[in-house]
Amino acid sequence: MKLPLVVMLCHGPIWILHLYLIDARSEPAFSSISTPVSSPAVTPIPQISASMAAFSPGTQVGSKNQQMDSNKKLLIALVVASTALGAVLLSLLCLWVYHRKKSHKSHKKDAAKSDAMKGLSLAPFMGKYNASKMTCNKGSVSLMDYKLLETATSNFRESNILGEGGFGCVYKARMDDNFYAAVKKLDGGSPDAIREFETEVELLSKIQHPNIITLLGYSIHGETRLLVYELMQNGSLETQLHGPSHGSTLTWHMRMKIALDAARGLEYLHEHCNRPVIHRDLKSSNILLDSSFNAKLSDFGLAVTDGTQNNKNIKLSGTLGYVAPEYLLDGKLTDKSDVYALELYFWNFYWEENQ
Repeated sequence: MKLPLVVMLCHGPIWILHLYLIDARSEPAFSSISTPVSSPAVTPIPQISASMAAFSPGTQVGSKNQQMDSNKKLLIALVVASTALGAVLLSLLCLWVYHRKKSHKSHKKDAAKSDAMKGLSLAPFMGKYNASKMTCNKGSVSLMDYKLLETATSNFRESNILGEGGFGCVYKARMDDNFYAAVKKLDGGSPDAIREFETEVELLSKIQHPNIITLLGYSIHGETRLLVYELMQNGSLETQLHGPSHGSTLTWHMRMKIALDAARGLEYLHEHCNRPVIHRDLKSSNILLDSSFNAKLSDFGLAVTDGTQNNKNIKLSGTLGYVAPEYLLDGKLTDKSDVYALELYFWNFYWEENQ
């Protein structure tokens, strides 16, 4: 709506009132004072004076009628002006509410898109390799084609191995010219392997946090199951500490930052997930480092939800040396079991640095 049109609409009732007032003022009013009619003779004629006297009351009545008509016109003008002004204001109010709702919806939509991409370093290859998607409470996990992942890892060549786990190896995969991923290959169809695979897919499909590994997709081919993660360029904390460099690249400041990142990841699992998650297997090989040495928790195959309420149904699992005493001896599992493992490891961290 252009500005001059809005101004005319807002001031239209005032112009109508103004025109009515001018019209009312321009009405000729009869004077209630009658002038005696005189003849050429010096003495006035009694009959004419009488008739003029009789005419004067009629003139006053006519003047009153004209005044009443003028008041009616003024009243009508006020009613019309008020109605028109109210209609214009109501229209402007409705237009304002409409635009406000529209902008609010647009803002929510943009916020949702921003939240969906927050903390993720995904590349456009996802649409290329997707076969379908398994939707969860937050986000979704892509079901990828096994042949494409086999090609991306050069048929799971030994030179592409990044690390080894309890049920298989992790391979570096070239998904695109400028994008690499890590593919964990779980061989065999043992109940434990299948259970850990399903647990990891279920949990990581619902979690998005800067200090927790991002699951990009998964694949099932016969008894072989694959998990596809974002690539962590600096490997695991264990590799940095006990590999060829023996921790020489990790300054004291970097070590403290890694400890803080791991603690933030644990805080999110324990305090901010819809159902609290207990990792149960915190150790240096499950703390991964990206290109900037930001730490992320990984390997959620042994993780459980609501562990404090279902202790009787939870099988004792974990890595000896990092399992909390109350969990090892009495089977009492709480979020403090994760805190114990993290504190124990970083005390060793501190001790190694100060030798």
